[in-house]
Amino acid sequence: MQTETTQPGFWLDSAKAQSVMRRLKATEDIVETWGQLEKKVTELRDMATLAIEENDQSLQGEMQRETDKIISQLDELEDRLMLSDEYDPRDAIMALHAGAGGTESQDWAEMLLRMYLRWAERHEYQVEILDTSPGEEAGIRSATVEVKGDCAYGYLKSEHGVHRLVRLSPFDADHARHTSFVLVEVLPEAEEDADIRISPDDLKIDTFRSSGPGGQHMQKTSSAVRITHIPTGLVVSCQSQRSQFQNKESATKVLYARLLQLERDKREAEKAKLKGKRIEAGWGNQIRSYVLHPYRMVKDHRTNHESGNTAAVLNGELDEFITAYLRSKVGEGE
Repeated sequence: MQTETTQPGFWLDSAKAQSVMRRLKATEDIVETWGQLEKKVTELRDMATLAIEENDQSLQGEMQRETDKIISQLDELEDRLMLSDEYDPRDAIMALHAGAGGTESQDWAEMLLRMYLRWAERHEYQVEILDTSPGEEAGIRSATVEVKGDCAYGYLKSEHGVHRLVRLSPFDADHARHTSFVLVEVLPEAEEDADIRISPDDLKIDTFRSSGPGGQHMQKTSSAVRITHIPTGLVVSCQSQRSQFQNKESATKVLYARLLQLERDKREAEKAKLKGKRIEAGWGNQIRSYVLHPYRMVKDHRTNHESGNTAAVLNGELDEFITAYLRSKVGEGE
C-alpha cells in the first residue's frame, strides 16, 4: 500500500488517493499500537525481575495491575484482528425500522435505539441522529443514526437483521404477552467519489414541510428533503434537522451509503452464485431474541450466544454478542 503512494500519478485521482491514505494511516496506527504493547511487556518483564529480586510487595501489586491492563488491551487487539473486511474500519450508518404491531413495535424500536446509543457512549464513539420518525403514541417508527469511531461499522455490522422482543405489553390493558420486531440496518459510510460517483442529473430533489415535531420553524418552512436516485429508484428523506441544508446533507450521506451497500450486495450475490451459497434475507430471519417474559434471556440465533442479564444488554452491554459474531465469521471469507 505504501509503495502505491510513491507511484507517478498517484494523486491524479484525488478521491482514490485519499482513500488509500486513510487505509494506510489506519494500518500504521495498528502497527504502532502493537509496538507500544510490545514495549509495555518488556517493561513489565523488567519490573517482575526487580520485584522478585527485592521481594517488593508494592511493586508486585503494581505489576499485577499493569498485567491486567495489558491482558485487557491484548483482548481488544485480538478482536480488532477479526475485522478484515475493507469496510470494517469505517464509520457506520444505522437505520432502525419498527415492524408491524403499532405502538408495541415502535416502543421496541426506541428501546433498541437507546441500547445502541449507550453502547456507543461506552466506547466513546461520536453519534449523530440524522433522522427520526416519532411513533403515534410512543416510541419511534424509524431512526437513522451515524456512528463515528474506529471500526464502528466493523463492530456494528453484527447488529444487522431483525431483532425480536417478547414481553408483557405495558400498552395492553390486559398485560398480555406480545412479540414485536424491529429491522436494524447497518451500512458502512461511503466515501464520496472514491466509492460512488453520482451525476447530478441522476438525482431528483424535493422539499416539503416537516410532519414531525421540531418547533414552529420546521413547520412553517419547507426544510424537509427527499432525494430520489433515478437509475435505482432509491429514495431517502430527512426532516429532523432544523435547516434544509442540514437535511439535504444528511439525506445525501445516507443515499451514498445505501448505493454502496447496493453495489456490495450485487458483488456478494455474484460470489454466492459461484459458490452455490444460499442468500437469506427478510423479516423471517431474526438474528436475536430478547425475552422478558416468562423468563429473561437474550439469545443470538446465529452464534447461540446468550445472556440472562437482559437489563445489562438493553443498557448497551453488547460486546460479548459482537465478539461471538465476529469469531463465528473468522475463516468464512466474508
